[in-house]
Amino acid sequence: MIKFLYKKEKKPKRVLVIGSSGIISKNLCKRLDRKSINYKVIGSRQINLKKDKNASLKISKILKKNDTIILLAAEAPVKNIQTLLNNIQIINSIVDGIEKNKISNLIYLSSDAVYSDSKLKLNEKSKTIPNNFHGMMHIIREKILENKYENKLAIIRPTMIYGKFDTHDGYGPNKFMRLALKNSNIFLFGKGEERRDHVYIDLVTEVLVKCINRKAIGKLNLVSGQIISFKKIALEIIKITNSKSKIKYLRRKGSMPHNGYRPFNIDLLRKKFGKIKNYNLKDGVKKYFEKLNK
Repeated sequence: MIKFLYKKEKKPKRVLVIGSSGIISKNLCKRLDRKSINYKVIGSRQINLKKDKNASLKISKILKKNDTIILLAAEAPVKNIQTLLNNIQIINSIVDGIEKNKISNLIYLSSDAVYSDSKLKLNEKSKTIPNNFHGMMHIIREKILENKYENKLAIIRPTMIYGKFDTHDGYGPNKFMRLALKNSNIFLFGKGEERRDHVYIDLVTEVLVKCINRKAIGKLNLVSGQIISFKKIALEIIKITNSKSKIKYLRRKGSMPHNGYRPFNIDLLRKKFGKIKNYNLKDGVKKYFEKLNK
């Protein structure tokens, strides 16, 4: 359960963002700029955390006392053992380069994939016995970080994120938006009936900035609280973008992921971050579309 060590917001001396190419990093850095928060970004061009034998040493030289670390670096999605091992190597390089007594706070961006499937609403205390490589990767990395950083660690578990600067083009709002803007057909598995939670990137970055300024520790599910079918998502995007895209259906080759239903309890998010706007899908997609057109 997440909690704040600072009663009031206080800007850190510096934020060190590890991971530069993804949707979270790009949007977070823009928000840090707007908030006049000092930060530095480390990307794979500076340090190859997977292959560079001196990666840990290079990180230790960049690290400054009382840095707040935002840990985003990962090779994703994880669909096989090799990619899983690559991600463990990445986290080992980081852990070996960051001394616990030197940092102020470490915030790790994990995933809701760590949770076991359940018919009940998932919360921060739900079982974490994932049956997929992506979830396994994140829970292993969480345990490694918990073992070393203990009371300086916050673990944020977002569900699928959508918004500007997406790089994964995953099934859902990001892919549907890209196709709609080209007036291309949108293909849905089955009838698009499975319902999932999707979180808009602006909520993610606002929550992260509050976690930074209030020195958060513990765990938090970062979700919208709204579950909506992929078909409704596609229809909403077509409507908002005034697209000529048509919906087409593909026969499923297996069962629906998560049994087609994955709801979340957002009581903790509301309690700790209630003043931050949480976007329903319609509002999030509208803002996403507006930003793409700027």
